[in-house]
Amino acid sequence: MFRSRSKDEKAPTDKVTADLSKQPRDPQAPKGRPTPKRSEAQTQRRRAQTVPTDRKEAMRRQREARRADLAKQREALASGDERYLPVRDKGPVRRFVRDFVDSRFCVAEFFLPLAVVILVLSMVRSAQMQNIALLLWLGVIAMIVVDSVGIWIRLKKQLGERFPNEPKRGAIAYGLMRTLQMRRLRLPKPQVKRGERP
Repeated sequence: MFRSRSKDEKAPTDKVTADLSKQPRDPQAPKGRPTPKRSEAQTQRRRAQTVPTDRKEAMRRQREARRADLAKQREALASGDERYLPVRDKGPVRRFVRDFVDSRFCVAEFFLPLAVVILVLSMVRSAQMQNIALLLWLGVIAMIVVDSVGIWIRLKKQLGERFPNEPKRGAIAYGLMRTLQMRRLRLPKPQVKRGERP
């Protein structure tokens, strides 16, 4: 029982291990290398973190990280990359709202150029021109309100059909705010052409 085995008895186990080494490794099997000691693992972790010793160094690293994040965000706003967009612009609902607004002409996006023209007309020292400027102000505001109500109704209907189970809070206000910006200045940049339905 306690005697040592002969060479003949040991031989079959060597053949079995040689056959097993040729087979592909099972993911459940042991990793084949010793687990590092706790002290070694801790030193590796410390080396990876490299926590700064002074406050100035920590602040500098934090500023660099913030700058890198902002640079990624700016690139994402230009390209429309969902991964790095700000939280207010992320998600399929917000993307659809942007595409919905960008695919059509909105009266509100022409408000600034029209306002400049109306201000120039109102500076003319003529009662008739000032009356015309006032009527233009009222007309532009009425058109913006009517157009915004139409966009609000259509957008609400489309969001209800396309995203019945997604949270849509603030999506319509997000779209209406986007209509107030000129198309060229909108961020994230428009990804659809005018007339191209999302």
